[in-house]
Amino acid sequence: MRPILHGDVSAAARVLLNAPPASREYLCTTMLREAELADIHVGQTGCLHPQFGNGSLMMAARTRSLADEPNFDDPQYCQCFEMVLRCLVHFHVTRRRN
Repeated sequence: MRPILHGDVSAAARVLLNAPPASREYLCTTMLREAELADIHVGQTGCLHPQFGNGSLMMAARTRSLADEPNFDDPQYCQCFEMVLRCLVHFHVTRRRN
């Protein structure tokens, strides 16, 4: 996966904000896997992945509906933002073990 920037986390959190709370963690993990697959595809072919784009989390997120970006005074948005960060940590820890 390409390096993660603030905009990537924000885009993913905005996708989660539109999703039912019970499905958010699965959706977040799915977006991370899609970004990883796209990055591998780009590395192998030199072309964007037809569904998931350039290997960034933002592109994987933008294949879905994003909520308008709220401020950090929105507790739901903060929870979604935090979930993306937690999933990223888990993704990187798991990846290092493999």
